[in-house]
Amino acid sequence: MHRLFLDCEFTQLSSAAKLISLALVAEDGREFYVELQDTWQAGDCSDFVKEIVLPQLWGGNYSLPTLEARGALLGFLTSFKNEVEIVTDAPQFDWELFCDLVYESGRWPRNVRNFPTDATKLAPTHEGKELPHHALLDARIIAGMFASESRGTPDGT
Repeated sequence: MHRLFLDCEFTQLSSAAKLISLALVAEDGREFYVELQDTWQAGDCSDFVKEIVLPQLWGGNYSLPTLEARGALLGFLTSFKNEVEIVTDAPQFDWELFCDLVYESGRWPRNVRNFPTDATKLAPTHEGKELPHHALLDARIIAGMFASESRGTPDGT
């Protein structure tokens, strides 16, 4: 099994949250990062997001429309041969936004568990740094907190 650590940035802490960026960091070091172009507008964002999150976006090749972002995400997930476990410290937001992006026409990727592992219930092996509120940087920090919990070999066996 492969553990992938998920982090998302989104417009606001509410049920109306819209996905801005999503990152996955695998225990073997592989990474995925995307910023969505067409799911949100600055007017959708809380003041915190406008001040802290938006200035950190990388843009360029990372910025994609939803359909391309979904295709890239599905390609990344299916590159893992064994079952994939998604770990997040914010399942009430990050998991829901991940599901919205990965779930396509009633299909779920066969190698991905259809429920998250809550990182807050795992025992960290390292102290976490303060998260900078950038999806990829945060996912790297969360993955690093559980690095020595890795099961077996780098491929998770």
